[in-house]
Amino acid sequence: MINVELPTITVDLVLDRSTAKDVLHGVLHAILFHRLFGTIKPTSFEVLDITVPGVSDPETERLVNEKVEAFWRGVEGGNNKRGTITVTLSEKKMKKNYWFSVGEEEVPWEQWVINAELKQPKTDRERQTFQSSLASTLSKAIETMINYTSSERGRAVVPPITDAKGISPFPFKVTVKIGNMEVS
Repeated sequence: MINVELPTITVDLVLDRSTAKDVLHGVLHAILFHRLFGTIKPTSFEVLDITVPGVSDPETERLVNEKVEAFWRGVEGGNNKRGTITVTLSEKKMKKNYWFSVGEEEVPWEQWVINAELKQPKTDRERQTFQSSLASTLSKAIETMINYTSSERGRAVVPPITDAKGISPFPFKVTVKIGNMEVS
């Protein structure tokens, strides 16, 4: 089932080799920090002199590292230097009774799409300009996350929390695509 009204928040990044993993790591952590809603232990990271919120949890850290590495392998190993990392948040709902089907299904309620492109500055001057621009983009992305998640619209899409156990009352999935191919 595809929900046409699914809010999608997009973050566009142009990355260089030296900071790509750190920036992606920070952005994923920031999204999860603002959307997990369970009992989390907050942490923060310094990325390009910007403090980025994060989640101090071994499973979350493993997931984030796994997805960042998948993205990196995808853009490093091929000709396509663009990809997306998508975080989809869902809620569990009882399946509608279509002839004897019972059980739960995951229904998405929000999606975050990180469009990332790897470029390499050629000179030191280009590198400095690039890093400055990327820091500004990262700062704006964090600001967008804060503004959206604290807005009436951002709060309204969150389903009722019926299970307060664990790090997230809602199932979430993180997928990485390079071109149109999912990588893991």
